[in-house]
Amino acid sequence: MDLDEIQSVQSRERQTDSLQQLRDSFYEEAGEFVRALRKERERVAANADDPFDAPEVNRLSDDIATAEQTLEAIYERRVGKLVKMASMAAADMPTEDGGLTTEEQDLFETLVEAIENNRTRVFDVLDGETADIGLDETAGIEASTDPAGSDPAEEDPESGQPSKAPSQQETQPDVSAADLMGSPDPVQQDDPDDMSDKPVDTPPATSATSGGKTVDEATRGDGGTPGHGGASGSDGPGAVPADGVADGIDRTTVKITDDVGEILGIDDRAYDLATDDVVALPETNVAPLLEQGVAKRLE
Repeated sequence: MDLDEIQSVQSRERQTDSLQQLRDSFYEEAGEFVRALRKERERVAANADDPFDAPEVNRLSDDIATAEQTLEAIYERRVGKLVKMASMAAADMPTEDGGLTTEEQDLFETLVEAIENNRTRVFDVLDGETADIGLDETAGIEASTDPAGSDPAEEDPESGQPSKAPSQQETQPDVSAADLMGSPDPVQQDDPDDMSDKPVDTPPATSATSGGKTVDEATRGDGGTPGHGGASGSDGPGAVPADGVADGIDRTTVKITDDVGEILGIDDRAYDLATDDVVALPETNVAPLLEQGVAKRLE
């Protein structure tokens, strides 16, 4: 075989819609021819002074590339014709399958078998003959997917009936509501008799005076002791009237002109002061608010 024969096969294949007859060893012989060209190129390149510029090396390289491209084109064109011929053979139509190479004969038989099987399957679907098969397959899938670790219900040896699995209430240990809610250990309440000896947390200060002290510190006074805040403004729980009779502390009624936030009065009450609030505050706590311009005394 040589390059001229390969190119001649390609030319005849282009001129007809049917497969031209080839020797069954055509592709094998073509492969041997290409390998022989490569060996010859290697031999010539080894003896050339400049293998990259040697004319004989370049000619052999061109022949190898041409042979490979031509053989690929022959194969692609013949495979297309082979698929058409296999489709006709699967439909019991007469075909001429002579002149196929060994590789093409194997492909032809595989295609005919695959087309016939697919054709039978499609016609069965059209005839509705796959319904029972689908149910059987589904049953097999369910049986195969049964978890291996799932034990059937155990029978009671006395009654012969399946024993009931223990309920969640029976198997779950006693859990308190606090545990379910994720709460920490129960908070121990202090003895009322010991409350006077323990310091009480002071609410955080919310604003600062011009002297660097917070409003809470400035309005607490010298004798102020942090306590539990409960009153907020004049309408909070436990609010004290402006005359201060209830706790004996001198108070002054003021109107808040700017948001102050929460302060702790010397009466151990927390006052949440916001704009336009009118509240009776201890006199000691009023002075810093007036100095800062956040409150206005009401006569």
